[in-house]
Amino acid sequence: MTNKTIPGGAFTFAGTSLTVNRVGYGAMQLAGRDGDKMVWGPPRDIPGALAVLREAVASGVNHIDTSDYYGPHITNQIIKLALHPYPDDLVIVTKVGGRRGADGSWLHARSRQEIIVPYMRICAIWASMF
Repeated sequence: MTNKTIPGGAFTFAGTSLTVNRVGYGAMQLAGRDGDKMVWGPPRDIPGALAVLREAVASGVNHIDTSDYYGPHITNQIIKLALHPYPDDLVIVTKVGGRRGADGSWLHARSRQEIIVPYMRICAIWASMF
């Protein structure tokens, strides 16, 4: 990706050399809807979702906020399908500690196995609390 000027400038995380553009992409709405279950299942237009992600990165977005419980598991799979191999400067930020109930509810994860994201092919995980 070439460096692009994005509104809001850039932000460097304290104590690190990790810098991201302030305008990122929130992946929650990549998932679909199943009746009353919001953020559940695949989107109606998967090619459109892939195109949105690719255009966001091409436009200078270099960080994506996601979570494995969006879908559940759907948004991370779409991100990988659209962008892997990931650009060197792309930062994927995820939230852990949650899971989805069969009824679409938002629940706390109970074990390490419930928060592992094995299929993303992530190179590094930084844990931070701000």
